[in-house]
Amino acid sequence: MAITLPELPYAKNALEPFIGSQTLEIHHGKHHKAYVDNGNKLIEGTDLADLPLEDIVKKVAGDPSKAGIFNNAAQVWNHSFYWKCMKPNGGGAPTGAVADKIKADFGSYEKFVEEFKNAGATQFGSGWAWLVVDGGKLKVTKTPNAETPITQGLKPILVVDVWEHAYYLDYQNRRPDYLTTFVDKLINWDFVNSCLA
Repeated sequence: MAITLPELPYAKNALEPFIGSQTLEIHHGKHHKAYVDNGNKLIEGTDLADLPLEDIVKKVAGDPSKAGIFNNAAQVWNHSFYWKCMKPNGGGAPTGAVADKIKADFGSYEKFVEEFKNAGATQFGSGWAWLVVDGGKLKVTKTPNAETPITQGLKPILVVDVWEHAYYLDYQNRRPDYLTTFVDKLINWDFVNSCLA
């Protein structure tokens, strides 16, 4: 199969108490898996079947006749990236190259946090808040539904999932609390630095 479900990079209970094992069980094992299964069904027997996931996403983006393929393939890509953006004992201010870049491009870590949390909180309905590299500079952006910066010539280095299934069991309707916890307790800055490199 061209599209695969990656293993989580940590145990399902590793992010507790911030994200519960039941959330990860459902989010990874049901939602993410469904995008993988549906995506594979939709590309079976087509010229997309042998392409890498990122190529599939870019090739069908913006084509209304391929919206089903895009939605499923892009959601697989976004989720696979999101899992790597978190780790146990993560969060807080970054170190390394990304810390310097955030200070240079946002003025301060606090300003970045404000913009990133605001993007997540103001994304109406389902979607994502991203930290991306755009023409050599860091910027915060947000995308609705399955949309992803990789189709816009941007390089994602961090994402938070703000679809309700990402946080509802743990935070109910308190999306801002989930975003604060994501920033303070979960971000895997080692991964972010590796994406920036």
